[in-house]
Amino acid sequence: MPRPRVKALAASRPPALVSALSPADALSAALARVFADPPARLGVAVSGGGDSLALLHLLHDWAAPRGVGLSVATVDHGLRPEAAAEAAMVGRLCAGLGLLHDVLRWRGWQGRGNLSDAARRARYGLLGDWARGQGAAAVVLGHTLDDQAETLLMRLARGSGVDGLSGMAARREAGGMLWLRPLLEVRREALRDVLRARGVVWAEDPSNHDPAYDRVKARRALAVLAPLGIDAVGLAATAGRMAVARAALAQAARALAQDCVSFEAGDVVINRPAFEAAPQETRQRLAAQALGFVSSAEYRPRLAALQAALDAALAGRRRTLAGCLILPRARTLRITREYRAVAGLETGATALWDGRWRLSGPDSKGLTLRALGAEGLSLCPGWRAADLPRDSLIAAPALWRGAALVAAPLAHPGAISPEGWRLSPENGAQEFVAALLSH
Repeated sequence: MPRPRVKALAASRPPALVSALSPADALSAALARVFADPPARLGVAVSGGGDSLALLHLLHDWAAPRGVGLSVATVDHGLRPEAAAEAAMVGRLCAGLGLLHDVLRWRGWQGRGNLSDAARRARYGLLGDWARGQGAAAVVLGHTLDDQAETLLMRLARGSGVDGLSGMAARREAGGMLWLRPLLEVRREALRDVLRARGVVWAEDPSNHDPAYDRVKARRALAVLAPLGIDAVGLAATAGRMAVARAALAQAARALAQDCVSFEAGDVVINRPAFEAAPQETRQRLAAQALGFVSSAEYRPRLAALQAALDAALAGRRRTLAGCLILPRARTLRITREYRAVAGLETGATALWDGRWRLSGPDSKGLTLRALGAEGLSLCPGWRAADLPRDSLIAAPALWRGAALVAAPLAHPGAISPEGWRLSPENGAQEFVAALLSH
């Protein structure tokens, strides 16, 4: 079946405002901005809360006359005893609507680190894998204008720059999946009205009232700030204006990248004179993209840490950040993978290694890919002929049979080993520039 035509992402949009349309018409308009033709199937993330249940009903109304199939998933993080009952409730509603429903279970919490962040990452990972298996063109999420305002307030508290303050994107590509938020101009209470009119009861997550969570604090702060004119509608409009500014800044970073960035053996090499002549914000944006490109990280580093690392590198000191090394030279800054970030990574020889390397060559049965390391490099006496930094080579993938080194393609000129093994980066200049313009 042919894939739906997806409209090109516009460089900017007018600032977000509360929609004058009904929730149903707002959703239809938002999807029309994305799809030139209706997709064959969409995935829908439904928790059982009011926002996502309203999304489910509105999307069902939209999809049925257009022949669009819907697959629905509920993620059970295994953190609340009520979650299983809520997932079952969503399943019953889906059965009544004639929709497929799956429960995706996460049991990966080890009791360490940031629970909210770990749960969010797991949720998007599970949903992305599930949606690909369903053949869905996108996953639709139920975030509202109120969510946008709360997000902006939380990011403001963290000292975010333009990118963070542009809020959640209505459309975003990540992890090989398209993620859509078609209700970002709709108020939360308007969605509750949709459910009340249909006699649908929704679940209330107790964490939505727990002041230990930043989002709840932001929600309460908005109530306090409303008399000053700082309300959800105004903050969402600010996020829209920041998104327009972000698009303009991204274009400037794209122009700088085309002028001063080259790629070598998976590393990003930046021309220092051109880089230093650019405005600080453009330098930060380009450097953040380079770090993400090399590390395959989903999010850019915090602004303060990024600027500190750049200041040090431009002063001639090597720095580590986001799993990368920034190596200053007289006329270049080289961003390469940090060995410690991949020291424990081992995959099959034909797998995508570190999210960015592919191996091709002779029969690889029984062989694995892992970082070359200093010990492996010592087994490659001619590595200097490859004309690559030692730091780049020890963090590069090599082919192993157990503890025995079979081949280290990057340690040879042209990244081809004498045995005929070749390493190729998964992404290059085209993907780098495209990512600068995405959100």
